[in-house]
Amino acid sequence: MTTAPISNIRNFSIVAHIDHGKSTLADRLIQMTGGLSEREMAGKEQVLDSMDIERERGITIKAQTVRLSYRAKDGKDYIFNLMDTPGHVDFAYEVSRSLAACEGSLLVVDASQGVEAQTLANVYQALDNNHEIVPVLNKVDLPAAEPDKIKQQIEDVIGIDASDAVMISAKTGLGVPDVLEAIVTRLPPPKGDRDATLKALLVDSWYDVYLGVVVLIRVVDGVMKKGSRVRMMGTGAAYDVERVGFFTPKMQQVDELGPGEIGFITAAIKEVADTRVGDTITDDKKPVSEMLPGFKPAIPVVFCGLFPVDADDFETLRAAMGKLRLNDASFSFEMETSAALGFGFRCGFLGLLHLEIIQERLSREFDLNLIATAPSVIYKMKLTDGAEIEIHNPVDMPDVVKIAEIDEPWIEATILTPDEYLGSVLKLCQDRRGSQKELTYVGSRAMVKYDLPLNEVVFDFYDRLKSVSKGYASFDYHLTDYKPADLVKMQILVNAEPVDALSMLVHRTRAEGRGRAMVEKMKELIPPHMFQIPIQAAIGGKVIARETVRALRKDVTAKCYGGDITRKRKLLEKQKEGKKKMRQFGKVDIPQEAFIAALKVDS
Repeated sequence: MTTAPISNIRNFSIVAHIDHGKSTLADRLIQMTGGLSEREMAGKEQVLDSMDIERERGITIKAQTVRLSYRAKDGKDYIFNLMDTPGHVDFAYEVSRSLAACEGSLLVVDASQGVEAQTLANVYQALDNNHEIVPVLNKVDLPAAEPDKIKQQIEDVIGIDASDAVMISAKTGLGVPDVLEAIVTRLPPPKGDRDATLKALLVDSWYDVYLGVVVLIRVVDGVMKKGSRVRMMGTGAAYDVERVGFFTPKMQQVDELGPGEIGFITAAIKEVADTRVGDTITDDKKPVSEMLPGFKPAIPVVFCGLFPVDADDFETLRAAMGKLRLNDASFSFEMETSAALGFGFRCGFLGLLHLEIIQERLSREFDLNLIATAPSVIYKMKLTDGAEIEIHNPVDMPDVVKIAEIDEPWIEATILTPDEYLGSVLKLCQDRRGSQKELTYVGSRAMVKYDLPLNEVVFDFYDRLKSVSKGYASFDYHLTDYKPADLVKMQILVNAEPVDALSMLVHRTRAEGRGRAMVEKMKELIPPHMFQIPIQAAIGGKVIARETVRALRKDVTAKCYGGDITRKRKLLEKQKEGKKKMRQFGKVDIPQEAFIAALKVDS
């Protein structure tokens, strides 16, 4: 494949809400430009979604890139670099780095569903990167499609001209050739100077068993050549480039990549941690003076403990997390121990879907059986001695007397919902201590902005939102700031022993309800022992809820035939004494299922 002049290169990404057809459109584009033959694509939907989980859930998790060659109607040969990005809010950092490497975006909107919350979030990110945007209406062949109404909606809500939006059906291929022409005529070519010093943006990196770390780059100026020595400006490390190439989606090696091109390099790098996403790569001998603006580092928002069900799996879990960390820079973990669950890790995630995906990948790819503790967020505590600390594990909370103030993170949530579910959506936000900021209408759909405390959202907000709106509401959020809150640490005591895996920070007004739900759930889950077991929820020394698991009773009078009643009474008294003693020394076995189920308790 020859390198085209820079004016014939187009770098673009596809942005859209989940399920509006990004990956399917990518498939059609690859097919129509001959990136893969019919046979290679046969029986395989979403070519770019390579992970099993992506295929099963029908979502994109990792951004992927492909280079396609296209001969336009004007007879010239063009090179397209296509980035397929995730649509889900938890993977917004994947979107941000793909957009930074492109000049334009195709905005895919479902012609029957219209603009959704994450369509907005992703478009705003594209506009922040000064992208030229081409609106594409997908699924126009569906009977429910209303293209004219949706065009108007794009103009009203996003504020971009949609009068010449391309009408397509990515599934059948209808209208896809028009998309290819629109890419040529409506998206700008990249800018760059071939004779300048090498300057390239590190877009992504992942670990390959045979090649070491594969680094995805966008060359801005200069030429990336095989055999040259390059330096990562962020870490200061220098490497010799072994391979240079691009994906068609298959790996193709070339001798060099020029300005404006997107491709990969390998340089015997051992750790993905050495290749910081957003770093600038330059020539080791004559480096450029200033770095390219990188991406915001991914900051974990939700934390939870992951413990192996079988203690012998701990080392396997450690190795598995190390491997996942190689491919997912936004996932962080540190070791922790728990009296109830043994050794495990405290992990940081970008959101609940991210947590779920990581858990599923650990159990699938590494065959691990895991328990996750209740998700929590980072709290900032101001102590009476003037110090400030951050805490994301309730167990580490200092003594109440030492705390002057606890601040919790708040988010701004944007929720789009059909009108008939608006009442129940507002009630849900109100119940979660939210305060409404604005309410506007987009056609027949309401768009609400709410300020909500993050700790109410991480628990099960997304599931509840989907159930009160029958799946029609869409939700997107970003962190705003920290605000003081009246939070208390609630502990669950089983037989007067605190179970640290179940302790949590809750708002004082919600503590009693949450505590009652927890103890009722635990009562059902802990099997009866030979003695009575009290289960209590407590804040400090004050018990706020209690349930009791009744004792199993062995029939000690079975061998007593006839005779005086005092004989039976004596045996029963003896049994009673024994149970009392047992309760002092007896150990309560809490089955692992009880932990898992209790942590899923629905408020």
